[in-house]
This record gives sequence, structure tokens and C-alpha cells, in this order.
Amino acid sequence: MATGKFYEGVGRRKSAVARVRLFAGSGDFTVNEKPVKEYFPINALETQATSPLRATQNESRFTITVQVKGGGPAGQATAVSLGVARALLVADNAFKAPLRKLGLLTRDPREKERKKPGLKKARKAKQYTKR
Repeated sequence: MATGKFYEGVGRRKSAVARVRLFAGSGDFTVNEKPVKEYFPINALETQATSPLRATQNESRFTITVQVKGGGPAGQATAVSLGVARALLVADNAFKAPLRKLGLLTRDPREKERKKPGLKKARKAKQYTKR
């Protein structure tokens, strides 16, 4: 666990929440105390989670620790990405342009719609029968 001064960012997506801390360091990236490649074994999810670092050429400048909970793997990966982008912005405001250009600072507001009474799901109803 890294100690000392850090930059913090919070990322959210669907029902996933990621708390990200950036420390000056060697480039270690841990998610829930596991290496990022182990926590996100699917390459696309790992790529999504680390995309802000590649956009700003900071793969080995920071040691990153993430606590993520809620949601599924895809939502968690996107939440981690947003958290890392926000923490990078706190570290250096010059990163705003490349992060904004790739859409990494925009929070995806889509959430699961609640189930309504009398329906099977949020909008799915019984099939209407005329006779």
C-alpha cells in the first residue's frame, strides 16, 4: 500500500463506484488490492480502465490504488476509468484537453430503470389479448 501525498478521484457508472488514489511512483495499478490485469481479466475491460493513463502518457508515472464496489465488470471498468481521469485532472490541469477529447471526463448518466407495479419489468407488460 502506497503512502504519502496523493490525488483522489471518484468515478461512477451504473451502480458501480470507484475511489481512485494516484501516488507518485513506479506505475503499479491495483484494483481492490489485486493487479489490474488480474481484477479485469478481459483485455477490453483492462484497456478501458487504463485508457486515461495512455491518453496522457502516464502509464509509469503514478502508482494507482482503486477501491471499487457495486455493479458488474463493465460498469466497474468504466467507473475506474472516470476516477483515474478525474484524479489525473487534480494532479495536473494540463491533462484536461486530451482527456476531454477522448470523452474520458464525461460521466455516463444511464441508470437501470425501476420496475413498475403491475408490469413484469420496468416496461414489459403482459401481452394484450383481444378475445
